[in-house]
Amino acid sequence: MDSLQAKAEIDRLVQDLNRHNQLYYIQNAPEISDYDFDQQLKQLEKLEREFPEYVSENSPTKRVGGDLTKKFEAVAHRYPMLSLSNTYSEEEIAEWENRIKKSIDESIEYVCELKYDGVAIGIRYEGGQLTAAVTRGDGEKGELVTTNVRTIRTVPLQLQNDFPSDFEIRGEIFMPHEQFEQLNKEREEAGEALYANPRNTASGTLKSLDSKVVADRKLDCYLYGLYGLSTTEVGHYESVLKAQNWGFRIPSPEKRFIEKTNSIQGIMDFIHFWNVERHNLPFDIDGIVIKVNSYEQQRKLGFTAKSPRWAIAYKFKTSQVETRLEAVTYQVGRTGAITPVANLVPVQLGGTTVKRASLHNADQIEKLNLHTGDIVQVEKGGEIIPKIVGVNVGQRQSLQKIQFIEACPECQTILIRKDGEAQHYCPNESSCPPQVKGKIAHFISRKAMNIDGLGEETIEVLYDKGLVQNIADLYKLTFDQLLELDRMGEKSANNMLKGIEASKNVPFERVLFGLGIRFVGETVAKKLAQSFGNMDALSRAGYDELIDVEEIGEKIAISVQHYFQDSANLALILSLKEFGLQFEAVKKESVSNVLEGKVLVVSGTFETFSRDELKELIERNGGKVGSSVSSKTNYLVAGANMGPAKLKTATNLGVIILSEDEFIKLIS
Repeated sequence: MDSLQAKAEIDRLVQDLNRHNQLYYIQNAPEISDYDFDQQLKQLEKLEREFPEYVSENSPTKRVGGDLTKKFEAVAHRYPMLSLSNTYSEEEIAEWENRIKKSIDESIEYVCELKYDGVAIGIRYEGGQLTAAVTRGDGEKGELVTTNVRTIRTVPLQLQNDFPSDFEIRGEIFMPHEQFEQLNKEREEAGEALYANPRNTASGTLKSLDSKVVADRKLDCYLYGLYGLSTTEVGHYESVLKAQNWGFRIPSPEKRFIEKTNSIQGIMDFIHFWNVERHNLPFDIDGIVIKVNSYEQQRKLGFTAKSPRWAIAYKFKTSQVETRLEAVTYQVGRTGAITPVANLVPVQLGGTTVKRASLHNADQIEKLNLHTGDIVQVEKGGEIIPKIVGVNVGQRQSLQKIQFIEACPECQTILIRKDGEAQHYCPNESSCPPQVKGKIAHFISRKAMNIDGLGEETIEVLYDKGLVQNIADLYKLTFDQLLELDRMGEKSANNMLKGIEASKNVPFERVLFGLGIRFVGETVAKKLAQSFGNMDALSRAGYDELIDVEEIGEKIAISVQHYFQDSANLALILSLKEFGLQFEAVKKESVSNVLEGKVLVVSGTFETFSRDELKELIERNGGKVGSSVSSKTNYLVAGANMGPAKLKTATNLGVIILSEDEFIKLIS
């Protein structure tokens, strides 16, 4: 394929993929399967690698992320991003509406909208192309997060139909409940602290320096405020509906996410409806926004120093109820983390019956000064899991203060609490029942070994019967042993054994993830597997080698070292090795031998490739990747934010220092 043919094919694929993305995410009317979409996307990725001169900043391939940002540039808003005045009082909403009527002596329409609990964003489009995305910041200036916003599937990269040539649309980026719960589940499996609520998690995600992280977390967005339109537009509501024709997913009028009314009664009806129905939404809202619809009337009403006079926010009171604390029990997680749980007299909260609430750790119990039988205040608010936020001390009847336990409730081992950590842990990893069963359940999970025919109920039975005491024991199971289990037929037994046998072909990075090393989640396991190549090299890795791997910090490095210093873990790995599991990463096909005999060290952050991709390129071109600069190092590939010590060592040793572009030229 020549250059002109490639450009035409890239343009066609971009147009088709943008259209299918619009049909799927905006109109909810897909025309092709996910598989067909992915195949077209892979075809486009291949062409863009071969003909990089034709890659657009708004290519659909940017949706998957992968770009690294050194820092976020602060830029001035073209139109100040003011905050709204707000109230918790319906009387104050009525007073605001009265003031509007006194100022505007003509008929007035109001627009009622949901107040999304997320991160405010302003996105600029020029010639129908997304060119900039800026956070609220201080209202005058915000941070340029364009690369990350491009990964959000519900934000169009290219507009359609009769769109304005240059305008800005504003809205809110948020994390849906389902995605938040999945993210916390993955963090719990990796032994990491859970995120508190979707709003803070969305905010932190949007500021990630790696857009791949943003893409993986599947943020969502509603856009609803237009700026820079021509004066021919009548009002806010009409502009939002028109934006839908350009390709934006606007708040749905059919679902009452946005509504126009001409009376205070209409406003109150909207508030009362969502005060109840908000609990059934798949995302968080914390109130309602009311705006004067007419742009001309908005101009007449003007602004105060901080906010527009033509808009106001009604904020819902945080969902809170009082109930009695019956007892505090303690859960033991797969990593040995001890979580205290408040058991409550059942009470209705936010549309659900609440029987339990998390107390997080010993510090939380001490802070609340909890006593047996206390009347406690339980809140849901922006939290998915209910929490206790206070105690009605005036109704306290018991003098018995709740003390955090000293021994594991399952195996009676004395608990430990490491410096700088909030949680207590049971150190008895090898024989504490919930830890052992939890590790086996993690090992067989879909993202790890994905063993068909095995579930948590079966693990319970196998453990209780003494057939499986660690993950290696799975590979010792026999057909006769399984047939002796209740409700286990020949077909089920065969399926389980086939699933166990098939798991011996699972790639090294998933085996590593399946081991359940604390803080080593799916992504970290891939990084470690790519960097060290096999289990032997990883088990011998020193602290400096580990911390030199991209995204591996001190906490993870120490955890990995501790794991391989434990004789029981080493014995387990030896057993798994003998059973034939994959303990070596599949080597990539060589491209050239231009770096044969050369040792290269990669450090810093880069524009075109990630550090792992650069290391893979080194190996595929015959070179060897070094973990630290030494007299054996031939080249240092230096990116931004590289540590000064490495640069100084390389300079003193006379090591050749290459920029990313120089390295690319070298292997080309």
